[in-house]
Amino acid sequence: MAEACSLLLLLVFVLSGAPVEGRHGSKLSQNYYKSTCPEVFSIVQAEVEAALNKERRMGASLLRLHFHDCFVNGCDGSIFLDDNATFIGEKTAPPNVNSTRGFNVVDDIKARLEDACPGVVSCADILAIAARDSTVILGGPSWKVKLGRKDATTASNAAATEFIPRPNLNISALLSSFDTQGLSLKDLVALSGNQILTWQNTSLFVLINYWFILEWYSGAHTIGLVKCETFRAHIHNDSNIDPTFAKSLQRKCPRAGKDNIHQQLDLQTPTSFDNSYFKNLLKKKGLLRSDQELFSGTSADSLVKKYAADSSEFFKHFSKSMIKLGNIKPITGSSGKIRINCRKVN
Repeated sequence: MAEACSLLLLLVFVLSGAPVEGRHGSKLSQNYYKSTCPEVFSIVQAEVEAALNKERRMGASLLRLHFHDCFVNGCDGSIFLDDNATFIGEKTAPPNVNSTRGFNVVDDIKARLEDACPGVVSCADILAIAARDSTVILGGPSWKVKLGRKDATTASNAAATEFIPRPNLNISALLSSFDTQGLSLKDLVALSGNQILTWQNTSLFVLINYWFILEWYSGAHTIGLVKCETFRAHIHNDSNIDPTFAKSLQRKCPRAGKDNIHQQLDLQTPTSFDNSYFKNLLKKKGLLRSDQELFSGTSADSLVKKYAADSSEFFKHFSKSMIKLGNIKPITGSSGKIRINCRKVN
């Protein structure tokens, strides 16, 4: 885990709103495109609204894309790259294959931005804005998105497999995964709530878990769907689950077969960003093992109780954690590229 002193300095820096230093020394800033592409925010917002009007679930998918992008070598848009002769990309890694969605929405946003301001806005920045706008449209909190990320010129299937958290992880493994990215316990719990997808700092770790596995974990798990094969072990084998709840799910998801049957992560408000996810955990009705691990007699319990009782606290912490997530190892300055097509290197 990061040492307490370093974490405190980072929290002060991030929450102060100061520019965030990228992987190669340059800064991220809210006003990065002020003169080069002033319409960037309005264009992204319009396209995200159009996509969510067609399919509400797409908001969760875009949020999850951002989470999965940032957890693999930083927020650099590498998740969009198709396989080529040089590398096998991240789309076919086990945490992403047949589950990550929203690529077409980003393609549409990119096309409009290329018309308005050619070669200026990165795919990584588009995704960061789209994740925020999706959350707001679904009823969640807003936050100030810092921009200036450049796009990666390569991607790593192996890194995606290694660094993206899995839905069967226990609390210790989840904390370790988030700590690797400089995220805390509070981030983990709060971001899990976003599953409407991380550091030793308790408040941050909770927040990031929600968003990190947007259609797998908690906070972010307040929205989205998950496949039977992902929650089968929890409902059939685990004891920290309400028996009646487990039995109702076992009929839909048997021990064998029906792997691709989907279940809503949040039964009460599946297409809204709220704190119902945490209320369900208090009743032992977390759909995923990693969800219920957030309320299982550990230090995360107090955060789950706090967010279940006060949605404003959850929203506040989620926003702060999303800012931290978006600041993970961005490529800035002269390094990286602005891709014309998010799916391939120029």
